Amino acid sequence: MSSPAERYAAAYERQRDPSPQLRAFQAGYGFELDDFQLRACRSVEAGRGVLVAAPTGAGKTLVGEFAVHLALEEGRKCFYTTPIKALSNQKYHDLVERHGDDKVGLLTGDNTVNGEAPVVVMTTEVLRNMLYAGSATLNGLSYVVMDEVHYLADRFRGAVWEEVIINLPESVSVISLSATVSNAEEFGDWLTTVRGDTDVVVEEKRPVPLWQHVMVGSRLYDLFGQGEADGEGRRVVSPELVRAGRDDFRGSRPGGRAGRGGRPPRRPRGTYTPGRVEVLEKLDAAGLLPAIVFVFSRAGCEAAVQQCLSAGVRLTSPDERVEIRELIEERTSGIPEGDLHVLGYHEWAEGLERGIAAHHAGMLPTFKEVVEELFVRGLIRAVFATETLALGINMPARTVVLERLVKWNGETHADVTPGEYTQLTGRAGRRGIDIEGHAVVLWQPGFDPTAVAGLASTRTFPLRSSFRPSYNMAVNLVGSVGRTPAREILESSFAQFQADRAVVGLARQLRRAEEALEGYHEAMTCDKGDFQEYAQLRQAIKDRETQLAREGTAQRRAASAAALEKLRPGDVIRVPTGKFAGLAVVLDPGMPGHGPHGGDGPRPTVLTEGRQVRRLSLIDFPSAVEPLAKLRIPRSFNPRVPASRRDLAASLRAKAPHDADRQRGGQFKGRRSRSAAADDEELARLRRQLRDHPCHRCPDRDEHARWAERWLRLRREADQLQRRVESRTNTVARQFDRVCRVLEDLDYLSGDEVTPSGRRLARLYGELDLLAAECIRRDVWAGLDPAELAAAVAALTYESRQPDDAVPPRLPPGRVRDVLAEMVRLWGDLDHVESTHRLDFLREPDLGFTHAAWRWASGHQLDSVLRDAELAAGDFVRAVRQLLDLLDQVADAASGTPLRDTARLAAGALRRGVVAYATLTA
Repeated sequence: MSSPAERYAAAYERQRDPSPQLRAFQAGYGFELDDFQLRACRSVEAGRGVLVAAPTGAGKTLVGEFAVHLALEEGRKCFYTTPIKALSNQKYHDLVERHGDDKVGLLTGDNTVNGEAPVVVMTTEVLRNMLYAGSATLNGLSYVVMDEVHYLADRFRGAVWEEVIINLPESVSVISLSATVSNAEEFGDWLTTVRGDTDVVVEEKRPVPLWQHVMVGSRLYDLFGQGEADGEGRRVVSPELVRAGRDDFRGSRPGGRAGRGGRPPRRPRGTYTPGRVEVLEKLDAAGLLPAIVFVFSRAGCEAAVQQCLSAGVRLTSPDERVEIRELIEERTSGIPEGDLHVLGYHEWAEGLERGIAAHHAGMLPTFKEVVEELFVRGLIRAVFATETLALGINMPARTVVLERLVKWNGETHADVTPGEYTQLTGRAGRRGIDIEGHAVVLWQPGFDPTAVAGLASTRTFPLRSSFRPSYNMAVNLVGSVGRTPAREILESSFAQFQADRAVVGLARQLRRAEEALEGYHEAMTCDKGDFQEYAQLRQAIKDRETQLAREGTAQRRAASAAALEKLRPGDVIRVPTGKFAGLAVVLDPGMPGHGPHGGDGPRPTVLTEGRQVRRLSLIDFPSAVEPLAKLRIPRSFNPRVPASRRDLAASLRAKAPHDADRQRGGQFKGRRSRSAAADDEELARLRRQLRDHPCHRCPDRDEHARWAERWLRLRREADQLQRRVESRTNTVARQFDRVCRVLEDLDYLSGDEVTPSGRRLARLYGELDLLAAECIRRDVWAGLDPAELAAAVAALTYESRQPDDAVPPRLPPGRVRDVLAEMVRLWGDLDHVESTHRLDFLREPDLGFTHAAWRWASGHQLDSVLRDAELAAGDFVRAVRQLLDLLDQVADAASGTPLRDTARLAAGALRRGVVAYATLTA
């Protein structure tokens, strides 16, 4: 009889011995599969679901490709879904190369190629829409690959992944491919709950080892010391790098090593932030190219390429330059010569021929695709990119460089998180090409090497659901299964699964809090009286004082708002606080109810002394403001034209000083009013009660009171924990109920029935689905011509990258202006309905692209439209494509009405020129 060790070895060998299908599949790749790939493929072959969580470049997509292989061998269907169109296009071309274009199709919303093929690549939204529509294309579907499934954490689009996973037929095997996450087992447990048996395969080892470096001046330091670890087994920072950082700190701190005559201290020699050209030269000399340099700024990416060109950097051979030129000309042959000049073609092509390129969302999709192809072919050696490159596109490099560890996240400048650092640096190290990858962080003033070590050592991040029921989701689910079953379906979401698990931890905290409360109560017990009651009196006094202070602030705010409402164009005012403090002239009073921010009180648009046009708000005026003078604004004044701003600012400075100086001191001064607290009867009563309370005379009053206040504070925390426990139970279902009540109020649902208006809403997918449906139902868009309709619908798809205080958007002429105003008013009505049901789903329409959409649909030239809109070509193409998506949906939803024809004509007018010939990456 064999020993346990021998039996284990035999079982292991059986596991490694592939099945005939797996053997045939592996033969097509010419290399041995890793253990985690074998385990995952066996699960797929056994008909089980599988979650594969592995680092970037580990080869997890191979598991998805095995599902494609099985579907073709079995005569069944496989859908391969990706989060972005660019990745769908890339995967489509990969699968066509392997299986032939007759067996592979593509569906991205923009394009349909062989949509009834046995293998179809698509964006996840397309599959969601097919499920709700009950598409016949789903017949015979056996496998769905969900690439980059960790996108379900995305707060804007994440719900789509959960919708698909929940609504797919039980007979479909789901193969989920994810970045390495710390709660893969939790996610796998949920998948098992909603999909049946699901195996979790986690691979934490990178296929190509990654070395971490810091570049200080011209020197490249290792981040970690060789073979060194602390007492807990963690890698320690290189002593050399620590010394470099310490020397820099000593040389730069105030008073440190000051020069003669009080000159500022100088940094140690060699301690500086290396320039971009110097970085490339150093990497090239060390054999560390090709490299991706993450800049986190579109303008920075373009500037980096120009810096390299100006410095004469050339990283390609003559033969390579010929090959690059041939590919460029092939891929751009359909673009008219006039447009090439507008798109910066010649500068872009020169950079490519030298082996240098930028890569960011503002580029024309065709240009980005060329950069990607040339980089993969090894013909581009350095790409300056924003973080969007890290989102699934296959562009591995030998080295990844991070210029900074701070990036703009859409709202503020924030530190790069460990998860982001891992994803960005995961591009370093090409499997099958490099024996190791390299991550380089550039030294910056105040650099902390231990912080970088923390980022580099944290390899995982938790996957958190962002799921919430939308209006479109609600009508589709109710229409397909009924209201009660729909509620039950949503209770099976990952969001609810995580909430239910969190309740266990909250309940444990609550029990601990209750135990601590008993101890606090004992410590505050006094023979003089009830210190709980005494502490409550003290808290009541504090709350009343806070309330009175808040009321005083509200009164001042109201007075300030009333004063702002009296302002008129041409009034000269003094802005008292903030970065725009000083004299300014009012351009637009920004009255409530007008413009995109009417609900926040008056928001006047002004021109400052520094020639800046800014929209101000109540926060800039802590006290009432009064006009200091009156200034005539020329009829020809255009806030977008620098000369206009300069001339008006000069008039402001010439006109205002005399009157402004006379009133400067008194504008915001007033007599100090008597404190409201001094005259408040309720506060006086509470203070008398406190003085008369028996505990007030306790010799240990302060000590007992401290324990009582701790008891009160913990009691409030415990009550809050209790509310959180109660609120997390059935949270998604309760939110669904509120969504349904909104839809009932607006006649999109009637109990379990979807009304005709609801069936129209079911065809509209997007963030402003309900507003689009209301515009159709109320004939808001009736009578518009195609270009005007394009402008109106653009307000529902576009989101400005500019801050709220930017120059007010330019609007198209004619009737569409009134329509846009009606859309904003209608949004306000819907926002009120939402607030009564404690929802906040619908963002305000954004008018920033309406004029550009109108001009493009009206036939204006590309250079004129881009210049007027101040948009990059890639942003423009993407914005038009998003608009086209919604116009197609509007045409579908408006079936049988004149609006359907207008929407189709509008889409046809937009599908021209750069939009028509650009490839389909978005």
